[in-house]
Order: sequence, then C-alpha cells, then structure tokens
Amino acid sequence: MSDELDGMRVLIATSNTGVEHDELVVPRDRLRERGAQVTHGAIERAPVRTFRHDLEPDEVVQPDTALAEIDPAAFDVLVVPGGTVNADKLRVDPSAQGLVRAFVEAGAPIAAICHGPWLLAETGIAKGKTLTSYPSLRTDLVNAGADWVDEAVARDPREGWTLITSRTPEDLPDFVDAIAAELAAHT
Repeated sequence: MSDELDGMRVLIATSNTGVEHDELVVPRDRLRERGAQVTHGAIERAPVRTFRHDLEPDEVVQPDTALAEIDPAAFDVLVVPGGTVNADKLRVDPSAQGLVRAFVEAGAPIAAICHGPWLLAETGIAKGKTLTSYPSLRTDLVNAGADWVDEAVARDPREGWTLITSRTPEDLPDFVDAIAAELAAHT
C-alpha cells in the first residue's frame, strides 16, 4: 500500500443496480491501495448489483452510505462509474444531481467513465467541457454542449473545476491514474 494519496477522500456514487462491475471496483480498490479513503454511496443504503457489459450479473457490493446522507464538502473528488442502467438511474436522482452541482460549486474534481457522463449532461455541467464517454453517448453529450473526443482519458480543468472522463473498462488504468494525479496535485 502506498501513501501517495494519504488523507484524500474519494466518493464513488452509484445507483443500486446496473453498475458496471470493474468501473466501481477497480477505482475503489486502486485508489485505496494508493492511500485514499474511498466511500461508496448509492441511491439507497441497500446492496448494489454489479454487472459486466450490462447483461452478465456479477458481484453484489454493500455501499457505505446513501447519497442523500452525504456531505459533499467531506470529499476531494466525485467518481461516477458507468453501466447503462446505473447511469440512467443516477441522472434522474435528485441526490446524485445535487452532489454533482455541489462538487462543481466547490471547484472540486469530478471523474466519470463510460455511461457516467449522462449525469453530467442531465445536470447541465457538461456544457463547455471537453470530455469522452462510451461512444453511444456522443450525441447526447454534444447536444448538452460538450466537446466530445475519442480518447482513453479527457481532462478538462476549465470553468473552475476539473472534469476527468474515460470511455470503457479498458481505459480504467488511465482513468485511475488521472484521478490519482489530480488528487496528488492537491495534497
């Protein structure tokens, strides 16, 4: 275990089903290995069903808390995993929307992967940002005013806060490294 991110606090926000397994578990575990304190919040304080490729059921994960119980000021970065159903549920959840807006208002970074950027489009914060996502979200994100790019990681520090995005589980090593670098720059 490294102490590279000692004292940094990471919030991973999900719904309770349809979460892409590796997009939750890999950032959680890799950031913990680097010394970060990682909290997993879900819409409900109930088990979270993960999937692989949206269709293959995988591990059930117990979240640490419910999104409505979270104080955004207690965290240094918000991470939003993908999974089509997960992202679709998050983008219409008032607590998830409130967290995103609070992080932006505080100038804190947000990282989203795969379908996770749907939440960013729904809250209106994608406008004016360069980002990436799962390819099928491109039109939605462009329509939300984002500049969509096809890259493993897109990092945009404009508008007073940093947005880190990635496309798919294959991009997870780069995604985690970009989150860690952003946090390390603020330790």
